[in-house]
Amino acid sequence: MSNKKFHIRKGDTVYVNAGEDKGKTGKVVRVLVKENRAVVEGVNIVTKSQKPSAKNPQGGFVKVEAPVHISNLNPVDPKTGKPTRIGRRRNEAGKLVRYAKKSGQEIK
Repeated sequence: MSNKKFHIRKGDTVYVNAGEDKGKTGKVVRVLVKENRAVVEGVNIVTKSQKPSAKNPQGGFVKVEAPVHISNLNPVDPKTGKPTRIGRRRNEAGKLVRYAKKSGQEIK
C-alpha cells in the first residue's frame, strides 16, 4: 500500500488551471486518492439521470460535481488569493507543514 502525499487536502481553496472550468476557484469537498482526483465545489458540474427513489420520488436529472484530476488544481495562496505551488517544511514545533511557495505563508 502506497502512502500518497498530495498538495491538496479536503477543505483547501483551489484554482482550476486546465479544462472547461479553467480559471474558477472552489473548495475541495473530497479527495479520491486512488483515482488521483478531487471533487471541487461548483466545478465540473455534470448532469446525471437518477431513478426514482425514496429520497427523490420523482427521479429525473440532477446536477452533481464530478471529480477533477489533481494535476489540474493549484492551491490558492492565502496572502494574495492567487494560485501557488506548495512546499513542505518543519515549523517551530517541529511539525511538518505546507507552505505557499509564492508568499512563504503557511497553509492551514
